[in-house]
Amino acid sequence: MAQKSIFRVVFHSQGNVYELYAREVSQGAMYAFVEVGDIIFGERSKLVVDPSEEKLKSEFSEVKRTYIPLHAVIRIDEVEKEGKAKITPTDGEKIGNISPFPMPLKPPAAD
Repeated sequence: MAQKSIFRVVFHSQGNVYELYAREVSQGAMYAFVEVGDIIFGERSKLVVDPSEEKLKSEFSEVKRTYIPLHAVIRIDEVEKEGKAKITPTDGEKIGNISPFPMPLKPPAAD
């Protein structure tokens, strides 16, 4: 039996950069959203607790699939195995080579 692909999804949300691992990523039925399902959380060790991963687990505990706005997605990679899911606060600052996607300006109102 073939092993299902694993995807690393990195996106912006509420001033943080999220990194999730999932088995299902597709263009969602909702226009301009990426559909992410079957989210994976590592079961590495019960002795060491990572607060960032625990926060993600509680935030996505009962989520079957999530829809991420296309403009919030930084990167999606197909990987060999899952890594550590995490949340990185940005405080509105650029982290390394990650910066928010520029949004189009609203046109001026017609007078």
